[in-house]
Amino acid sequence: MNATVQAETPNILLNVNGIEVIYNHVILVLKGVSLCVPEGKIVALLGANGAGKTTTLRAVSNLLKAERGDVTKGSIDYRGERIEKLTPADLVKRGVVQVMEGRHCFAHLTIEENLLTGAYTRQISRGELTASLDKVYQYFPRLKQRRGTQSGYTSGGEQQMTAIGRALMASPTMILLDEPSMGLAPQIVEEIFEIVQDLNQREQVSFLLAEQNTNIALRYADYGYILENGRVMMDGEARELAENEDVKEFYLGVSSGERKNFRDTKFYRRRKRWLA
Repeated sequence: MNATVQAETPNILLNVNGIEVIYNHVILVLKGVSLCVPEGKIVALLGANGAGKTTTLRAVSNLLKAERGDVTKGSIDYRGERIEKLTPADLVKRGVVQVMEGRHCFAHLTIEENLLTGAYTRQISRGELTASLDKVYQYFPRLKQRRGTQSGYTSGGEQQMTAIGRALMASPTMILLDEPSMGLAPQIVEEIFEIVQDLNQREQVSFLLAEQNTNIALRYADYGYILENGRVMMDGEARELAENEDVKEFYLGVSSGERKNFRDTKFYRRRKRWLA
């Protein structure tokens, strides 16, 4: 995020500064990624499959170790504190919760049992737990209707709602949301993003979401970063990105001809010195 934007949004919740990520000690996946998430905002990570979006989220949530990945350069600050050495459980206690790609519900548990697992790090009373559960059901009334159904027998949309609701049970300050639209019908995708926007506005939950569906992500996000091959190729206000001719041509399907990748755009050639 440039200096002008930072000046306008001084309350930076998350600051990722020039990180590199290597898998298996040899595979360089992220190559100096920097981004900011201001408090109370929705920030979108955009790009094709393999661009580095999921790796960026896992670097923030410290889930890289499970896949033999490491942050080898750069820093990640949350509320001004370096968090690279914290465990995922420590981050959840600080308010950072990730909703994984593919939803990952416990198939043998009911929807309500899945939701309750989201509060395991909170030392709260039964009354507070019930209040948190009621709040989730206010945002996801469909889950309340099916609260006793095993998650393995619910639809993809209901599983995504369960996964987000489970994150909400942890009382998060920021949710890392990975590919929320994947495998869902357009109508369900709209419903999910409407709920994300509602949570952001009413609960002041900040979101860093990775999404291949650039069109819908830019409609609901405040700011966006476009990744390609592990680098941030472009960033800006979501509205400006949505109106950018190169973004529209390459990512929104308004194309005047074939193009191999985003590096071939005139915009990239004009900005090459800035990106170097």
